[in-house]
Amino acid sequence: MGITILLVDDHKIVFDSLQSLLDEQPDIRVVGWAENGRDAVTKVKELKPAVVIMDVAMPDLNGIEATQQITRHYPGTKIIALSMHAEKQFVTGILSAGASGYLTKNCSSDELVNAIRSVAANKKYLSPDIAGVVIEESLNHPPDTGTSSSSILTMREREVLQLIVEGNTVKQIAERLYLSIKTIHTHRNQIMQKLNMNSTAELTKFAIREGLIPLHD
Repeated sequence: MGITILLVDDHKIVFDSLQSLLDEQPDIRVVGWAENGRDAVTKVKELKPAVVIMDVAMPDLNGIEATQQITRHYPGTKIIALSMHAEKQFVTGILSAGASGYLTKNCSSDELVNAIRSVAANKKYLSPDIAGVVIEESLNHPPDTGTSSSSILTMREREVLQLIVEGNTVKQIAERLYLSIKTIHTHRNQIMQKLNMNSTAELTKFAIREGLIPLHD
């Protein structure tokens, strides 16, 4: 059967190129594609892949939040982040959420294949440039300062925060999350109160700093 793979990226062209590459490997089989984090959680439940190749910055539900949900509910599935972003907030965010590896999208095909085989064998894999980010962060900062989004906000509040700063209305967020408009208003108020912020602009700056959304795509 080999190592089954779910590819998660909001760009179809990335999926097509990765599928083409991985299909050449005799011990690796791509079983599906998800275009955002929310879709990824659903596909993991359906397909039960051995490894998920996860983009970090995606609309609707980012890779960090999706990784946290997947590792919590489906601990047998390993996750490798594959991203154009190498900033520490993205790297530390998704590794803290439970990812087993992190590669940048300029990595070689051989490195990606090696990473897949490593994490499938219950090992960790970081590309050299990402390993440098992790080492620098661990040397210069304590493990938990108590000011990250994961320590301040609940999982649901982080989902709502991302949807807010992406420009969704309260009604759209309620429909997306299958919650009432009143509940979304409550979450929004709690987020602003916890973060001591009063505007969407302030929330957006916080979300960028925390790696919930990218500064640019």
